[in-house]
Amino acid sequence: MGAAGRDFHNFNVYYRDNPDYEVVCFTATQIPDIEGRLYPKELAGELYPNGIPIESEANLVNLIKENNIDEVVLSYSDLPFSYVMEKASLVLASGADFKLLGPNNSMLKSKKPIISICAVRTGSGKSQTTRRVLDILKNKGLKVVSIRHPMPYGNLVKQKVQRFATYEDLDRHECTIEEREEYEPHIDRNSVIYAGVDYEEILRQAEEENPDVILWDGGNNDFSFYKPDLSIVVVDPHRAGHEVSYFPGMTNLIMADVLVINKEETATLEGIEKVRANIEKWNPNATVIDAASPLFVKNPSIIRGKRCLVIEDGPTLTHGEMTYGAGFIAAKKFGASEIIDPRPYAVGSIVNTYKKYTHLDKILPAMGYGKKQIKELEESINKSDAEVVVIGTPIDLTRIMDIKKPTVRVTYELQEIGKPDLEEVLSNFLENK
Repeated sequence: MGAAGRDFHNFNVYYRDNPDYEVVCFTATQIPDIEGRLYPKELAGELYPNGIPIESEANLVNLIKENNIDEVVLSYSDLPFSYVMEKASLVLASGADFKLLGPNNSMLKSKKPIISICAVRTGSGKSQTTRRVLDILKNKGLKVVSIRHPMPYGNLVKQKVQRFATYEDLDRHECTIEEREEYEPHIDRNSVIYAGVDYEEILRQAEEENPDVILWDGGNNDFSFYKPDLSIVVVDPHRAGHEVSYFPGMTNLIMADVLVINKEETATLEGIEKVRANIEKWNPNATVIDAASPLFVKNPSIIRGKRCLVIEDGPTLTHGEMTYGAGFIAAKKFGASEIIDPRPYAVGSIVNTYKKYTHLDKILPAMGYGKKQIKELEESINKSDAEVVVIGTPIDLTRIMDIKKPTVRVTYELQEIGKPDLEEVLSNFLENK
């Protein structure tokens, strides 16, 4: 059971060449247009000369019964505990065992030092934390190669190993909006980042670049595909309590060497203290860093008195369950007369996004899992009667679409509060390596 990421990795490292198992199929959810395809024979290995079907998770119970399945392995992330046990109950009631693969059976080991950046929920602030760690390491004169958690939504064979060093690489690999959001900041810093499908082959190629450090840039709230020498995990006090009620984010919380409590400048004291109490209960030996993610807007005066359409990072709003982000906060802060409801202007798959994620009303999620959906997002923006478009996504959407309205870009970076900070943590880590 997966969403085109952890599921493929678990198969590759544990099941692909394992004669004790026959993998009948993958099931897929969260990501559009994955089901109905094959995990290709080129990646599936010698035991699967015809590849492996990818089915819809909606057919899970029928698939178990029709194929006399013995075991179902849950292999995706950012799930409420209640959802995990709901799926477990469906599987058990159908007669099969329900399984989760842990770090010992899924983490690969590197010859190089690995620093992992993970989180307890999607949208906690991994990206700005990763950028901050990358900047510190590069300022120390170290060569850093990053590896991003998978987002393989296109041709899986072509995406087996992807290396991004230039903007041309983004175009060549036909990257989605979600992929660009994660890769562009590394390219901006003249730093190489890898991604793809086969994470052992990716690791070996990254090692050949002879980096001083490999940075694991996590996705969702999944744990690292590689065994980290230093584990940094970001916690979000805007969703206090989620750090101990979402899978596998709580695993990250407990395993972390360093916990970054992010967004303190906009969180409530109650939320921050609730997070601290859960850290003290579950991982009292972790180093705790207090941090903020302040907003930066180049032309805030454009927002004042205008009717604004706000666009935010897609995954943070959808399965991350946030109802707002940096763009919304900036629009309020800089005096928008109104934040318009985008739903009446949505077209195509954007309409379906709102039907699935009913908690969204004032925000347009930057969905862009392919050229067609990017075009539908562009059309939804241009159809609106907004006077200004506030872009709160990690990339500038005007690079990849023609927005026919004035735009304002909102960016954010991690800033530690007091001591200890990441500079101190990383210096201590490097001294001991």
